[in-house]
Amino acid sequence: MIAEIGHFCLVMALVVAVVQASLPLIGAQRGNLNWMGLGSWAAMVQFTLIALAFMALTYAYVTSDFSVANVYQNSHSLKPMLYKVTGVWGNHEGSLVLWVLILAVFGLAVVFFGGNLPATLRARVLAIQAMIAVGFLSFSIFTSNPFLRLDPVPLDGRDLNPLLQDPGLAFHPPFLYLGYVGFSMAFSFAVAALLEGRVDAAWARWVRPWTLAAWTTLTLGIALGSWWAYYELGWGGWWFWDPVENASFMPWLAGTALLHSAIVCEKRNALKSWTILLAIIAFSLSLLGTFLVRSGVLTSVHAFATDPARGVYILALLVIAIGGSLALYAWRAPSLKAEGLFAPISREGALILNNLLLATACFTVFLGTLYPLFLDTLGGGTVSVGPPYFEITFIPLMVPLIIATGIGPLLAWKRGDLKGVLSRLKFVAVIALIAWAGLWWLMTDISPLPAFGIALSVWLAGAVLVEFAGRVGIGRVTASESWRRAVNLPRAAYGMTLSHLGLAVFVAGVTASTAWQTEVIVAMKPGDTQDVAGYDFTLDNVADVPGPNYLAERATFTVSHDGDVMGTLTPEKRFYPVQGMQTTEAAIRTTFIADLYAVIGDPIVNDPGAFAVRLYHNPLVPWIWGGTLFMVFGGLVSLTDRRHRVGAPARRKAMAVQPA
Repeated sequence: MIAEIGHFCLVMALVVAVVQASLPLIGAQRGNLNWMGLGSWAAMVQFTLIALAFMALTYAYVTSDFSVANVYQNSHSLKPMLYKVTGVWGNHEGSLVLWVLILAVFGLAVVFFGGNLPATLRARVLAIQAMIAVGFLSFSIFTSNPFLRLDPVPLDGRDLNPLLQDPGLAFHPPFLYLGYVGFSMAFSFAVAALLEGRVDAAWARWVRPWTLAAWTTLTLGIALGSWWAYYELGWGGWWFWDPVENASFMPWLAGTALLHSAIVCEKRNALKSWTILLAIIAFSLSLLGTFLVRSGVLTSVHAFATDPARGVYILALLVIAIGGSLALYAWRAPSLKAEGLFAPISREGALILNNLLLATACFTVFLGTLYPLFLDTLGGGTVSVGPPYFEITFIPLMVPLIIATGIGPLLAWKRGDLKGVLSRLKFVAVIALIAWAGLWWLMTDISPLPAFGIALSVWLAGAVLVEFAGRVGIGRVTASESWRRAVNLPRAAYGMTLSHLGLAVFVAGVTASTAWQTEVIVAMKPGDTQDVAGYDFTLDNVADVPGPNYLAERATFTVSHDGDVMGTLTPEKRFYPVQGMQTTEAAIRTTFIADLYAVIGDPIVNDPGAFAVRLYHNPLVPWIWGGTLFMVFGGLVSLTDRRHRVGAPARRKAMAVQPA
C-alpha cells in the first residue's frame, strides 16, 4: 500500500507541476496577481507530494520490501542500514526521485526566500522550474517507475552494487545533485529574465546566491566522488578523466565562470548577455551529465543505467531544454545592452579573462569527452581520449588563470593600476621564483614543470594574503583599526579569500601527487619487507575476515620509518556472494604531507603464499582534500553574507502589476 501511495504522489506531483508551469506564466504575461500567486502554492504542494513519494520509497528500502522491484534489484536483507537508506538513490529509478525532490526543494526556497523578487519574475522562475520538473517527473513515471511490484515476492534481494556500498558514494550523489539542480535556479532566472526582457544589477544580485549554493555543493560532491575513487578503486589516484567525472566537472567550470560573471553584472551592470548565456550553459551541461550517466552510451563505474530507450527520452528532454533556451536567448539577447564602461586593465577586465579561460577549458574537456562518442556514432571508428590529451590542453589554460586570480582582486573597478599592483606583489613573485628554483635544484632528475606548479601555488597564496592584508590595512594603520576593519569586512570577502587560498593548496596537492608519486608493485609473502620512498612496509599476515554481507581477505602491514614504527595498514579484498563480485579496499595512512597507501591483490599462482601488492607514497595528497574543503567553506561563508540574506536592491522602474 505504501508503494502505491508513493506512486500516486508522483503522478499528482506531475499534475501540479503542469499547472505550475502554465498558469503563473500566463498570469505574468497578463498581469494577473492571482494566477501568479498560484505558482507559490503549487510549488509547496509539489514539494509535499514528492517528499511523500521519496519517504515511501525509503520506507520500502528500510523494511526490505522485496515486492517492490526497485528494492529487490538494489537491496538485500543483510545489507547494513546505512546502505539500505542510501540504496534509495544508488540506482537509476531512485536517483530520479531524489533529483526531482531537490528540484522541488529549490522551488520551495524561492517561495520562502524570494519575497523581495518582483511578482512577475518570481512567477516566471517558478514556472520554468516546474517545466523542468514536468520533464523529469514524466521521465520517472513513464520510463523509470520506482514503485513497480513483483509477483510472486522474492525471498531476498539482489543487493546493491558493492562499489556503491561505501560512505563516500553514499553522500556523493546528493551533493552532486544539489549542484546539478542548483544550476537550474540560475537557468530559470536567466530564462525568466529573457522573457521579461530585462537584466540589471538587481537580477544579478538575486541569481548570485543560487549560483554560489550550486557551486559549493557541486564542489563538495565532486570531491566526495574523487575521494571515493582514490581509496575504493585501489588505483592510487584521485582523478582519471573518466567521461562521467568530466560530466560533473564541465558544469563546475561553467558555474565558476558564471559566479564571477555575475559579479561584474551586479557591480558594473555589464556582461549581461554573457551572464545569461553562462547560466544556460551551466545547467545544460548538468543535463548532459544526466544523459551520459543514464543513456547507456558510456560504460563506467559511475553509470546508473544502460537502457537506450531511456537515453532517447532524456536526449529529447535535453534538446527541448537546451534548444528552447538558446533559441530564446538568440531572440532576446540583442536587446540586453551593457551599460558599464571599463578599461581593459581593471577588475572587470581580469574577471573577463577569468571567464574566457574557464570557458575555453570547459570546451576542451567537452571536446575530449564527447568527440569519441560522436565519432563512434557517425561510424568513424573507436578512439580513446585519455589523460595525456587533457593534461596537454587543460593544464596550460590553468597557468594564466592562476596568475590572473592573484592579480585580479587587487585591481580597482573601472580602471586599474597594473604597475602598482605588480609592485605590491613583487615580494610574492620573488618568493615564488625562489620556491621554483629551490625545488628544481632539489629535483634535478625531473622536469622543471612540477616545481613551477608549486611556485604557482605559492604565488596565488601570497597574492591572496597581500590582498586581504590590504583590505584590513595591515602595516598601514594601527592594530586596533585593522581589527575593526577585519570585523566589519563583508563575509563575501572572507569567502573569496578562503576559496582562493583553497585553490592554491589544491594546486600544490595536485602537482606534488602527480609528479612525485612513488608506486611499487611487488609479490610479497608474510614476513617480507618492501621499501617505498624511505618507508618500510612489512607484510605481517593475510587472514580471512567475515563482514556483514561479504567475505574479506585482509592483509596487515606494519609501516616504519628510520626504524620507528608508524602504525599498521589493513587493506582488504572483499567478495560479495549475492552479486558474485570482488572489490578492493585500500588502506591509507595520512599525514600532513603525504599518504601511505597499500592494496592487497590476488595470490601469485606460481609462488605459493605470495600475494600481489601495490604500495604507494603519494606526497601532498591530503592537500587536495584540504584545499577543496577550504573552497567549500569559502562558499558557505559567502552565502552567509548579509547582502545575500536581505536580497537585491530595488529596481529603479518596477513593473506595474494589476490584480485580476
